[in-house]
Amino acid sequence: MAAKLAFQYDREADILHIITSRPPYPEQETEELGDDVIARLNPETGDVESLEVLFFSTRLLRTDLFELPVTADLHRAD
Repeated sequence: MAAKLAFQYDREADILHIITSRPPYPEQETEELGDDVIARLNPETGDVESLEVLFFSTRLLRTDLFELPVTADLHRAD
């Protein structure tokens, strides 16, 4: 089964949440990836469970390409 992404935008905090498996929870570890992007990691496996893009609306006003500093493994086991 392919991984699904959910996108949620918090207008008040100006944060785009990209959720890969489950919403944030207190036990998650966080890692700053740079350029105001935060990864939330599974505390047992280290897998990325969600990303937070801070100051998202200002990114939309930029003229440069919007990129996230992460890579994805597109291979899946059958």
